[in-house]
Amino acid sequence: MGFFDFGTIFFLVAAVVIFYQLRNVLGRRTGHERPPFDPYTAGRARDKDAQAGKASDNVVALPRRKPGEDVADETYAAIDAAAKPGTDLNKGMRAIRDADPSFDPKTFVDGAKMAYEMIVLAYADGDRKTLKNLLSREVFDGFVAAITEREAKSEKIQSSFVGIDRAEIVGAEMKGGEAHVTLRIVSELISATRNKAGEVIDGDPETVAEVKDVWTFARDTRSRDPNWKLVATEEEE
Repeated sequence: MGFFDFGTIFFLVAAVVIFYQLRNVLGRRTGHERPPFDPYTAGRARDKDAQAGKASDNVVALPRRKPGEDVADETYAAIDAAAKPGTDLNKGMRAIRDADPSFDPKTFVDGAKMAYEMIVLAYADGDRKTLKNLLSREVFDGFVAAITEREAKSEKIQSSFVGIDRAEIVGAEMKGGEAHVTLRIVSELISATRNKAGEVIDGDPETVAEVKDVWTFARDTRSRDPNWKLVATEEEE
């Protein structure tokens, strides 16, 4: 009987000690405890927050281009602006652009207009040196022959360049490694040819005349020389 009482008291004391220790370790419930962690619920909450964050961002997603598409567009943009895509003229200029990355239709036309004025005035003045730098060998020989004949007759050309009304590319192609570009040029000139006595034998020194020419320029795209030269001339009717 005494053993039973002692054992009962011992276990009661041990239970009380254990209870207080657990209480100190785990603490008391106050009503503000966090809910138990649920990994599935937490994952869904993170997804919901991410979607809400994306919806609130002031970001507009732009359509992505295919690899190389933007580069191709930029490469031929100037050419497509000068000639309708799919036409022979557009294809010809694209071929030149492939062979010569520096080729640009607008820049070319601007340069050709300057060359046109220089050539017209150099021919009138008999300036062989200037012509040699701007003409192919065949065209230069033809111009020089005409100048020489004129000088032999003591004839002179009185010429004033008024300006260029229109200049447009009408042809383009690659011939081997050589690029050829043809322009139609409409200009205004005052021109008159006088004989040895000073009499006007051609043209009119007082009248502005409209001149229509079709000129072809070329350059070897394999050469480091960036200059184009006049290789063919034709007067449009």
